[in-house]
Amino acid sequence: MTAGATLGLIINPVAGMGGSVGLKGTDGEDVLREAWRRGAQPAAEKRARAAVTRLTESVTPLRVLTGSGESGEDVVRAAGLDVEVVHRAAPGPTTSADTRAAADVMAARSVDLLLFVGGDGTARDILAVVGDGVPVLGVPAGVKMHSAVFGTSPRNAGHLAALFLAGSPAARLREAEVMDLDEAAFRGDRLSARLHGYARSPYERHLSQNAKAGSGVGSEASLQVAARQVAAGMRPGCLYILGPGTTTRRVADALGLPSTLLGVDAVMDGRVVGADLDEQALLEVMRGRETWIVVGVLGGQGSLFGRGNQQISAEVIRRAGRERIIVLSSLEKLIALRTAALHVDTGDAEVDAMLAGYIRIETGPDRSTLYKVEA
Repeated sequence: MTAGATLGLIINPVAGMGGSVGLKGTDGEDVLREAWRRGAQPAAEKRARAAVTRLTESVTPLRVLTGSGESGEDVVRAAGLDVEVVHRAAPGPTTSADTRAAADVMAARSVDLLLFVGGDGTARDILAVVGDGVPVLGVPAGVKMHSAVFGTSPRNAGHLAALFLAGSPAARLREAEVMDLDEAAFRGDRLSARLHGYARSPYERHLSQNAKAGSGVGSEASLQVAARQVAAGMRPGCLYILGPGTTTRRVADALGLPSTLLGVDAVMDGRVVGADLDEQALLEVMRGRETWIVVGVLGGQGSLFGRGNQQISAEVIRRAGRERIIVLSSLEKLIALRTAALHVDTGDAEVDAMLAGYIRIETGPDRSTLYKVEA
């Protein structure tokens, strides 16, 4: 497929900006303005460059249809690729209408693959236009990425795109779920997800992300005991960062403390010292304190960091240290994972490499297992 291969590239420049500042998404102008006010920095272009760089290591020549400026043109020209701008956004932040307009042209031109950089909202917009008519692959750059159309990291998405465009039998097409959360409910600490449909997406088990899966009830009692043991083992004078989700909420419950189900809290000496904290607030409360991070495993995907918990940033992890990360998961959830390793995607290659290797996961009363982590 490399001879005359045509790629569609759509970058959502503001994707993921709400993550590190605790907004749990960036859908809507009001949320975007608040993200800017809180000091959020765009990250989508950096992730797009990583994917395109990996892609061009394997696939040349390549013609790219894309949007103007930061919607794709800048990255493609910097990579030295043959580029055609098929949509020009109006001045100001790009919108979902820009995403849909660009996708519409790319579908009409029958691109071999539509590669997009964003999150679930961007995937939803593209699916609404192209349906199953064009293969779609996502470079993860959003806050909430529960859909199965994404690579496990930007470089892995670029690698998967290269395999597919080269016609490799290793990259087969599958029907991949496109999910999205109600962000307003999400910010109100309520989880409301919707399946929007299925996209045709390249798949390779080591490079592709699975859709997020819910938790079963089979190991509930064991997980409750494991959470109580983590709570009982907390050291006096040490700070403990509790990641989002029902697994870590069990630790707060064991301490008799309130918690933010979909946010990040900090506790010390049996009390809450910060609730629903963003990256900067975490770094501030960590100052001068030995800090431990308690996280769960994202069901179905096997993600530890980089999916829905971007407040626990690369810098937060670096300062805490790998040896002070506590992972909780039911054995049932680990067995159900369709991957041989857990994944991290912090946006910092050095921290991802630091996290790679085997990590201990607490699974029940005085029980734990070692599981491989891949950067």
